[in-house]
Amino acid sequence: MMTELSLERRRATSGPEPEAPLVVIVDDDDAVREALSDLILSAGYEPAAFGSTRDLLESHVLERPGCLVLDVRMPGASGLDLQQQLTRSGNAKPVIFLTGHGDIPMTVQAMKAGAVDFLTKPVRDQTLLDAIGVALARDAAQRVEAEVLQRNVERVSTLTPREHEVIEEVARGRLNKQIAFDLGISEVTVKLHRSNAMHKLQLTSVGALVRLWETLPGHTT
Repeated sequence: MMTELSLERRRATSGPEPEAPLVVIVDDDDAVREALSDLILSAGYEPAAFGSTRDLLESHVLERPGCLVLDVRMPGASGLDLQQQLTRSGNAKPVIFLTGHGDIPMTVQAMKAGAVDFLTKPVRDQTLLDAIGVALARDAAQRVEAEVLQRNVERVSTLTPREHEVIEEVARGRLNKQIAFDLGISEVTVKLHRSNAMHKLQLTSVGALVRLWETLPGHTT
């Protein structure tokens, strides 16, 4: 049986036709950019190539679904610098690093920061395409989760302060009579607020409520 959150994920992916994913290449070598673009096109993906991180940041492609294929060492800001900048700004776009002279500490740094892979040039075409496939799947999953989270946050924002208090206690596993005692209200009033909150959240079970609550930033059960 499909749960409420499963239905949410289905709704999040059943809206308008999404933009095609974009594989963004950042490398200061013209020949590398051209070769990678041709490879990505041959695999049925849409490439966008830039010679520097500055050129990329001056464009608007980072808002598109997709992933990044970054050279590690470039004039100006490096691929690692860009990864850190995106992380700080809350852009979790998946990153694949390509380098001609990577080392173990650099690899560890990149992977700890969430990189999909750290590949050494020259890289086998299929190895890179496999990494791109993983990165695009991760980006798609992250976008669905973000849409579900946004919908959940919007629904919770419709609760009154008392409904929010009551339903948060329900999500923590508290019984109606315990909530009534703690809040200094009757058990009947607790049941009324609980029912109203569940209706606003479009949920039918406490299990679904717990799963929703766990997705909210700053909320614990």
